[in-house]
Amino acid sequence: MENESEKVLLKDQLFNKENVRYLARLIKEVYPKLNDTKFENDILKKFPELELKERIYWIRHIIEQNLSDDYEETLNILLESLKNQSEKEDFVFASFSDFVAENGCNKKYLDKSLAALGVFTKYCSAEFAVRCFINAFPEETFIQMQKWSVSKNIHQRRLASEGLRPKLPWAKSINFDYKAGSTVLDNLFYDENRYVTRSVANHLNDISKFDPDFVVEKLGMWKKSNKQDEKEMEYIIQHSLRTSVKNGHMNTLNFLGYNPNLKISVIDLKIRKECIILGDTLEFSFTILSKTNENLIIDYKIIYPTPHNRHSEKVFKIKKTKISDQKAISVHKKHIFKKTTTKKLYSGNY
Repeated sequence: MENESEKVLLKDQLFNKENVRYLARLIKEVYPKLNDTKFENDILKKFPELELKERIYWIRHIIEQNLSDDYEETLNILLESLKNQSEKEDFVFASFSDFVAENGCNKKYLDKSLAALGVFTKYCSAEFAVRCFINAFPEETFIQMQKWSVSKNIHQRRLASEGLRPKLPWAKSINFDYKAGSTVLDNLFYDENRYVTRSVANHLNDISKFDPDFVVEKLGMWKKSNKQDEKEMEYIIQHSLRTSVKNGHMNTLNFLGYNPNLKISVIDLKIRKECIILGDTLEFSFTILSKTNENLIIDYKIIYPTPHNRHSEKVFKIKKTKISDQKAISVHKKHIFKKTTTKKLYSGNY
């Protein structure tokens, strides 16, 4: 088993000496004046104190210090450095898009900057950088996003969806009409590549958090169009509606073929140990009885105490199943309570 101390952090997997050296070599080939040793050392010396996204900003800062003071000249150097490279994603190139967002998000360079993001996204998604342009130049940027949505390049097609996501993780918020933004998805939902359709589904799942009925309507139209393979369409539907299902949104459940007016009863709920400590497992069981034949989604929700007498909730999946008239389903579940990077646990009633 891998020792905890030997685990390589994600930020070190994505940003390290090897890919910084690779970056320096590519730039040096088209910009011989670059002191590549100094360039590498300047970047790497600060890595230990920087988190993942901070490393992107830091590399961009070192690029600004070591290349031309002229935006267009530096941009051309970065573009030239990739001309002979295959479209292979490497997070170190996120600094190129960040350079564009930081220095080229203005009227003078708008067309050139958007075109550059269309190139850089082939090597590392420009989904964070393009959001600066969506906020500053919404009309012009949206026209470009529409063009990308019908591009022959898979990375540009994905960017059209991912960049406009209303709740893109780790990204700055955008002030853009989500219904207008979702029209690019009408060109993307029948894409043949899961890389794109997963983004489409995540985009709709974002919208479902504040307008679930709109998502159901959109999915209904797509399904009727028969443009997408049946199996892939089912994936998009299930992935798009995962939050709405957890929230018990009635229109969603009806759309998925679940009866919201069930004639069932939940009996014999048993909790093996009601007082637990960090690291313990909560074991519980129950039985479901039905008077009719039904499709069921069985979930459970944990209500967590938080500081200041507030609460948070999270829904966990058990299973999807069918129940027959006068039949019973017995469920036994274990849930471990442990600290994670995304969930801190507090003492109190759960």
